[in-house]
Amino acid sequence: MADQELHTQIEALAHEEHALRQAHSAGSLTDEDRVRLTEVELALDRCWDLLRQRDARRDAGLDPQDAAVRPVEVVENYLQ
Repeated sequence: MADQELHTQIEALAHEEHALRQAHSAGSLTDEDRVRLTEVELALDRCWDLLRQRDARRDAGLDPQDAAVRPVEVVENYLQ
């Protein structure tokens, strides 16, 4: 996936997340919406992780195309 595709996907997911959070604030979030919000949050985390991997590989003089989407378990359990 190219950087521009990642940026486009991140933007679309961020818009969806924003809409779901607004629905939550308004008290109109359904159970399906709650599940979708979690899915969107996880997808965003994975996209940002992939973009960071690509940037790091590029900065190190390596091919950014070799970066790979990591499992949710890996991305969500980083030590800060």
